[in-house]
Amino acid sequence: MLLYSGHEEENALHTQRVALMLSKVIARNALVGWESHGSRIIKASFKTKKEGILMNIIQCYASTNDSNDDIKDQFYGRLQSIIGRCPRKDLTILVGDLNAKVGIDNTGYEDIIGRHVLTGREKRKGKDLQINVHSTN
Repeated sequence: MLLYSGHEEENALHTQRVALMLSKVIARNALVGWESHGSRIIKASFKTKKEGILMNIIQCYASTNDSNDDIKDQFYGRLQSIIGRCPRKDLTILVGDLNAKVGIDNTGYEDIIGRHVLTGREKRKGKDLQINVHSTN
């Protein structure tokens, strides 16, 4: 089964879209539901073995740094809103192409970011891409 994000414009080119590919077994037995949030974000929720806990997969494709600031702000605002609506008790996994680069300077982030990149760190108009991971045990 293919879960595929649509595009806001009916006659738009087939670009900037994201998808999740599921086996028939997973789709039948674990998929609770899915939502397309524009052309660049899709979210699917799955049952887990732990009663009352869902696994949310958010697949996204961010604008490049060449896009105008309003488009980038709208994307990250929408992404933050989607993440914020996921219950903290659930497992939420963010995957995709965030068009971010990590550089060799990982000072302060050694446990999170490796030093395995050939290019420099990309700044988004002075803002580093930050992803906060929350865990509740």
